[in-house]
Amino acid sequence: MEKIKSTTVVAIKHNGEVVIGADGQATMGNTVAKSSVNKIRRLQGGKIVTGFAGSTADAFTLLEKFEEKLGAYGNNMKRAAVELAKEWRMDRMLSRLEAMMIVADSQDILIISGTGDVIEPDMEIATIGSGSMFAQSAARALKKFAPQLTAEEMVRESLGIAADVCIYTNHNLVVEKVVK
Repeated sequence: MEKIKSTTVVAIKHNGEVVIGADGQATMGNTVAKSSVNKIRRLQGGKIVTGFAGSTADAFTLLEKFEEKLGAYGNNMKRAAVELAKEWRMDRMLSRLEAMMIVADSQDILIISGTGDVIEPDMEIATIGSGSMFAQSAARALKKFAPQLTAEEMVRESLGIAADVCIYTNHNLVVEKVVK
């Protein structure tokens, strides 16, 4: 059985706002399995927002683990991210998970991977998923040449550009702003 996967997730911090968005496409092989999946989750009343890419079941497992780590470390997002990455890399079951996450609060954006990485991205732009390089290129250009746009407008436009060129990304977007 083929896994359901593929997506594009973008997080941008701009002018004091942090926004994460994702498309809604879930792909099974070369077929669209569903076009309206929500890959963005609000935690802590919206003070932390996550986005995930990869195998859906694996992503939900990671989301649950991240929530556990937040609880264990007093809602300290950076510490929870590092502890999740460490466990993800060392645990036999978790190390087989095929997903990535972006987590963000009002101060930081982090990419968490199964190789033990917790990355604070350049230019306050994080992207993951099959269309990530398209979205990242668009977001970098928007930050540089259209700084008058809001973070939400940049996220929406970056995802739209990715959806125009990546067959695993669609125009059904879910976009969430981090609450301060």
